[in-house]
Amino acid sequence: MNQQADKLRQYAQENVVFLLQRLMQDILAQQPKNVIDWSIAWLDKQGRDIVKQKQRPSVQSSSSDEEVIELPKRPAAARKQRASISAEAYGQYNRKESFQPRVIVKSQQQKEIISKRLSQSFMFASLDSREKDIVIDAMEERSYNVDDWVIKQGDNGDNLYVVDQGELNCFKRFTKEGENKFLKVYYPGESFGELALLYNAPRAASIQSKTNSVLFALDRQTFNHIVKDAAMKKREKYVNVLKQIELLSMMDPYERSHVADAIKSASFQKGEYVIREGEQGDIFYMIEEGNLIATKTLVQGQDPVKVFQYKEGDYFGELALLKDIPRQANVVAETEVKLIYLDRHSFKRMLGPLEDILRRNTEKYQKYEQYWITQGK
Repeated sequence: MNQQADKLRQYAQENVVFLLQRLMQDILAQQPKNVIDWSIAWLDKQGRDIVKQKQRPSVQSSSSDEEVIELPKRPAAARKQRASISAEAYGQYNRKESFQPRVIVKSQQQKEIISKRLSQSFMFASLDSREKDIVIDAMEERSYNVDDWVIKQGDNGDNLYVVDQGELNCFKRFTKEGENKFLKVYYPGESFGELALLYNAPRAASIQSKTNSVLFALDRQTFNHIVKDAAMKKREKYVNVLKQIELLSMMDPYERSHVADAIKSASFQKGEYVIREGEQGDIFYMIEEGNLIATKTLVQGQDPVKVFQYKEGDYFGELALLKDIPRQANVVAETEVKLIYLDRHSFKRMLGPLEDILRRNTEKYQKYEQYWITQGK
C-alpha cells in the first residue's frame, strides 16, 4: 500500500504539480471572469503546442519567428521537494499571524534615502506614514556589480527590490528553451520582484545589473503584512482596465502589471478640456469611461472643428510625447469621463516597445483632418 502511495505521489510531483503551479500563475496574472472555461482553453493550448513541437523537424530554421510553448518538466531538484499548490498560494506564505517586523539598523541619512525612493515607487504609494516607517526599518541595502544577476526567472523569490542607484536590465523567456528577451531598464526609484510575493509564484523575469547598483530589499513577511493588500487592490483594478485598451492587449501580463502600477487616474465633467491645442504635453491618456472629442483649428481665425471622436478603450496625447511637439488638438469631454494616464517618463519607459505601433496609428488623425478639410467644415 505504501509503495503504491509513493508511486502516486511521485507521479503527481513529476506530472501534475508543476502543471498546476503554472496554470495558477497564469490565472492570477490574467484574472479571467470564467476561470473554468479559461482553464480548459489554457490546457487545450498546452496540448496543441506540445503536438506542434513534436511535429517540428529536429533542426529548426533560424528564420522562424514562431514561439512554441512547450509544457515544462518540473526541475529534477524540485521534484524531491514537497509541494502544495494551496499551501503556496493561500497558506503558510500568506498567513498574517505573529508578525514581528524586522528592524535593520540604519543611519538617519539612509532612512531619508529609502524614504525618497519609496515616494518614487508606485508600489508604496498607498502606505501611511506608520506603515512606511515599518517598511523603511525592514529594508536591507544590497550592492551589485556590473552583470550580476539579482533574480532569475523560475527561481523562488522572497524579496522585493527598490532601486536606489544604478540601472538594471529586465529579461524574460517566453518559451522554456527560448532565449532571454530584453523588456526594459529599471532606474532609481523603481521596484521589481513583487510578482513572486503577490502571487507566490516563481520569478516571472530575470533582472541583471547593467551598472554597479545599490538596491533596497524588502522581505516577504513585511511585504505580506504591510504592502501587499494595498498593492494588489490597486494593481487588480487597473490591470482589468488596461485589458480593455486595445493598444495594450498584446502586452505580456508581466509588462501590463507594471503599467498598472504606474498609472494614475483623473475625472472630467462634460465640456471640460483635458488638453488644449498649442500647449506643451507631458501626459498620455487612456479612456476608462466616457466619450471625448478632438477639435482643431484648421483655418486661422475660425473656430476649431471636430476632427476625431474618442470612446472607452481609446487613448490620446501620444503625439506630443512621441514627437516632442506642442499639443496638436483640443480634447474635450463629451460626457463625464474617467481617464487613466502616464507621465512622460513612465510613457517612454513602459510603452517604449509599442512606440512603432503608436507612430503608425498617428496616421488616423491625418485622415480625419483631411476629411474635414474636404468637407469644408
